[in-house]
Amino acid sequence: MSIEKEWMHQTNVYEVNVRQYTPEGTFDAFALHLPRLRNMGVQTLWFMPITPIAQKNKKGTIGSPYACADYVSINPEFGTLADFKNLVAKAQGIGFKIIIDWVANHTGWDHLWTIEHPDWYKKDEASGDFKRASGMDDIIELDFGNQAMRTAMIDAMRFWIVECGIDGFRCDLAFWVQLDFWVDAKNELAKTKKLFWLAEADSIDHPAYMQVFNASYTWAWMHKTEAFCKQQFSFNDLLQLLQQYLHTPGMKAWFTSNHDENSWNGTEYEKYDYLAKALAVFSCTWPGIPLIYSGQELPNNKRLAFFDKDEIEWKEDVLLHQFYKTLLAMHASHVALSPLVGVDRIDTTANDKVLAYIRRKDGEAVFVAINFFNEELTFEITRNMDEGNYYDVFSGNSIAVKQSQMRLGPGGFIVLSS
Repeated sequence: MSIEKEWMHQTNVYEVNVRQYTPEGTFDAFALHLPRLRNMGVQTLWFMPITPIAQKNKKGTIGSPYACADYVSINPEFGTLADFKNLVAKAQGIGFKIIIDWVANHTGWDHLWTIEHPDWYKKDEASGDFKRASGMDDIIELDFGNQAMRTAMIDAMRFWIVECGIDGFRCDLAFWVQLDFWVDAKNELAKTKKLFWLAEADSIDHPAYMQVFNASYTWAWMHKTEAFCKQQFSFNDLLQLLQQYLHTPGMKAWFTSNHDENSWNGTEYEKYDYLAKALAVFSCTWPGIPLIYSGQELPNNKRLAFFDKDEIEWKEDVLLHQFYKTLLAMHASHVALSPLVGVDRIDTTANDKVLAYIRRKDGEAVFVAINFFNEELTFEITRNMDEGNYYDVFSGNSIAVKQSQMRLGPGGFIVLSS
């Protein structure tokens, strides 16, 4: 296994919303947070789109970063190309990997290509104008049947690899783009650098895309856990969904928040209430990689505006720093938590309310139990648990699991390592 493959299969991803991260909203201002994030255990930084924003038909006062005006320039809101190159070099110098958001399906209405190459876009049959992307008036769709456009798109992606040394892409709405483009892009760009590819697509719905992407979103899990917390989905159905994921290809990226969810559907505390922290534990210990959004470590209880300046309200005391540091350090270093290692359900006397599981590798193990219900539970392990003593990764206390009754509060959890 190559070094590149190892980091891709053991990483975590932290989404950076540059605009809202600091009062300045710049690359230079964000750079001041690098030591804190590195101490917390963040390994890969994903930057939301860093390209200029189209002004025609823009939304809000600033517009959406997903309405690109030029694929090979920097949004002046954030700084200069030199500023971004310096940020990448500084971050990589202390151990981070860097991926950037790539919005291939569509651009803004006044992207350079609309003037230079209007034939690269789909057309609306009724109006004869550019075709709006589904449900979004500020963006228009590119035509991936046009080979010249595809070549230019891949060249634009290569620009950021060559000029700035990035390590990969998070591909926006990856399943809106025909698969053969991604195949061509990955093959072509691999000639320049081996990259990490993260798809905004769920492998349950789009398994074929995993021939290209290293990891995919888990939209179904994210939505169904919210529905469960609102008593619209059963615990047994959640367990069945997890089984589906175990039988779909590629690594899974688990998350409770991101830029879309926070802005449009609410913070993780609005969505999951008592279960929010437990789902973060799950994201870091179930097979796959965890995704964390800007400010979740605060924790951030604020919906951030999408089209306007609305900064994260940082405090001196980042309350969940140590919580995430413990989880991310274990995910990065424990052999049993590699995304390539499987998982076994542990039977308890509360199987209808507790998700208990163990992951084993080379004689080492991690045991997790999560109370998915908003009530205190006492239970015992009945089957599948390994003998021996474990220690609680949060408290450091030693626990003889098979000889102990376990008590978990509402949404409570325990994480044990052998």
